[in-house]
Amino acid sequence: MRVWFNGFLLALGLLLTGGLLQAVHAQEFFTGEPISDIRVEGNQRIESETVRSYMQISPGDPFEPARIDRALKALFATGLFADVTFQRDGSTLVVVVKENPIINELAFEGNDRIDDKQLQSEVQLRPRTVYTQTRVQEDTKRILELYRRSGRYAATVEPKVIPLDQNRVNLVFEIHEGSLTTVERIDFVGNKAFSDSTLRDQILTKETAFYRFLSSSDIYDPDRLAADQDALTKYYTSNGYADFEVVSAVAELSSDLKSFFITFTVDEGDIYNFGTVTVDSQLKGLAPDALQQYLETSEGDTFDSSAIQKSIDQMTTAIGTLGYAFVKIEPKLERTTDDKGNKIINLTYLVEEGPRVFVNRIDITGNVRTLDKVIRREFRIAEGDAFNSTKLQRTRQRIQNLGFFSKVDITAKPADDPDKIDLNVNVEEQSTGELTFGIGYSTGDGPLGQINLRERNLLGLGYDLRLDFTISGRSSQVNLSFTDPYFLDLPLAAGVDLFRTQTQRDESSFEQSQLGGGVRGSYDIQEYLRQTWRYRFTRQDIYNVDNNASIAIQQSKGVSYSSLVGEDLIYDRRDSRFDPRTGYYLQLSNDFSGLGGDVYYSSHQFYAGYYYTFGGDLTASVEGQAGYIHGLFGDSVKIIDSFSLGGTTFRGFKIGGLGPRDLATGDFLGGDIYYVGTFQLAFPLGLPEEYQIRGRVFTDFGSLWNSDLSTSTSVDENVLRVSIGTGITWRSPFGPIAVDLAYPIKKESYDKEELFRFSVGTRF
Repeated sequence: MRVWFNGFLLALGLLLTGGLLQAVHAQEFFTGEPISDIRVEGNQRIESETVRSYMQISPGDPFEPARIDRALKALFATGLFADVTFQRDGSTLVVVVKENPIINELAFEGNDRIDDKQLQSEVQLRPRTVYTQTRVQEDTKRILELYRRSGRYAATVEPKVIPLDQNRVNLVFEIHEGSLTTVERIDFVGNKAFSDSTLRDQILTKETAFYRFLSSSDIYDPDRLAADQDALTKYYTSNGYADFEVVSAVAELSSDLKSFFITFTVDEGDIYNFGTVTVDSQLKGLAPDALQQYLETSEGDTFDSSAIQKSIDQMTTAIGTLGYAFVKIEPKLERTTDDKGNKIINLTYLVEEGPRVFVNRIDITGNVRTLDKVIRREFRIAEGDAFNSTKLQRTRQRIQNLGFFSKVDITAKPADDPDKIDLNVNVEEQSTGELTFGIGYSTGDGPLGQINLRERNLLGLGYDLRLDFTISGRSSQVNLSFTDPYFLDLPLAAGVDLFRTQTQRDESSFEQSQLGGGVRGSYDIQEYLRQTWRYRFTRQDIYNVDNNASIAIQQSKGVSYSSLVGEDLIYDRRDSRFDPRTGYYLQLSNDFSGLGGDVYYSSHQFYAGYYYTFGGDLTASVEGQAGYIHGLFGDSVKIIDSFSLGGTTFRGFKIGGLGPRDLATGDFLGGDIYYVGTFQLAFPLGLPEEYQIRGRVFTDFGSLWNSDLSTSTSVDENVLRVSIGTGITWRSPFGPIAVDLAYPIKKESYDKEELFRFSVGTRF
């Protein structure tokens, strides 16, 4: 016991002695005397004067604790030193530093899914920069976050440091990417009105399944999960549940880091119907009754938030066209109960003058290839203009219609001035180069193929360059066209075309060739009204006429030259030129051949279409076209210039399969007058939405007659033909794929049928 006690006293004495010595040493260090000199030791790359400049201490300053402490922190803050100590040699302050090494090389190993270039853009460390443990840890976190954003939560990153001479190191990030972290199961808690399967159909995130190998919707994405909550809210509030709320959305990662289990907890609330629906207009000169026609909500209907928003959008657009630049429409909801105890919401649209807001700046992001000016020239609102939601909506539609971007988002945020806003345009570019293969089949001609090469955004300037090849049992065709949508930076689209075609017209027992070229230009007359002018010169030749062909065909044999001036006028209010769901268009085309050459005729055609979406995702459309051509100066219309129906223009009939025909030879004679219409209903097939597969049913109807080549054995009557059919369109990763089956239910005995059509395309 005594030995232990003596040892304890000895240790305590040493501790007290050491503390006393440190205190004495500190007292000797911080005497307050002036520093006569500052000496730096241990530095290899960094000049001593540079070290002194970081310290902010100069000879003459006193030895004070606060001053020395600030200098020490300043040196560590530079990130250049692994260790710094201060010593005193008389009146000289000695700074001993240990420099951090310099990175000689930075490398990544094990990364297959994300390339080095993308990883290098994510990390902060670079060759010839200072190595610090803190920066390495931060870059490791960034790499892991990059893999998690791509759906690989099992990824691991281990930094390896390889020491070199001259205080240099090589830094290697060893990466184990792991497999994609999929969504194993999606559950819902608290839902009574709708089943789990119904709610799963409303969200973007999907459960993993073997048939989703072409989709990424079953890969966990936290941003997508946030969008799913909005989708659920929109679905419920569009079906009467005005008080719906997503209480929580929890994603649990499995212990093996390979899958997520997602649980949405919801509070449905009560179902509501609309009570009274009124419009309260505070705008001078704008009566509430004038806005009633734009309402999608009616008293007694089930509450529908999407109908409210659609009503607001339609009223805002209508009011904007009347010249009201500053307008705000706010729905006022009053929850109550009717006499029968049912929950109702009285709705009032309050229309009032909004704050006077002007556009300060327009910023564009996301365009890597496409130049800013290509996007800016589609704007219908400029910097300095009064903010107008109608013009902004039209701007977004015009940018989307370019076909260069898969996504176009335009958001407004407050500027520095209270009466100004900045517009942020974020686009996501998509492939604009196309390599399209078309495959078709007809009962008369067998297989045919088409190859189209096209770049719709050449050099990022919006130039459209196209080269088409068509080869089949009946024809070969080469077309080259170039279009500058803003010729000389003016709102004028200009283009040039060159073409050569050879066609075996089996339906008329001859072959034809056309060689020529042309120029064209188009411009906007009004916002939705566009006019195109074109000139085309063509050498036409009808040859290899069958000896048993119709006498009218034989008399058409030979070479002719057509010098044609044409004009198109189109009024387009469709929501999209590529996949219209709502809106309509009208087009009038006129051609005159006779300014030179030896072909004289006047041709007039009219096109129209109307599209309407209802029931969520059902699109009904009505399309039609009609044409009339007649010879000038006593000339008759040649078969090479006359109209023809069938194939894609009239499904259920082959090309030239209906219309005037020589019954003795079976030859198609062409027609001078035609009309054709289509009723179509497009609908989803219940497959995953990410596949973009839609079905359709349709009926085509029309007629073609009045040929200039009639003979004593020909038939030429205005007789209605009708076909019905069904088809499937798949916007696949390989391009659009379409299959059509059509059957004529009203036809003539001499008509030629085509029951099946198929086409497939791909893009690069």
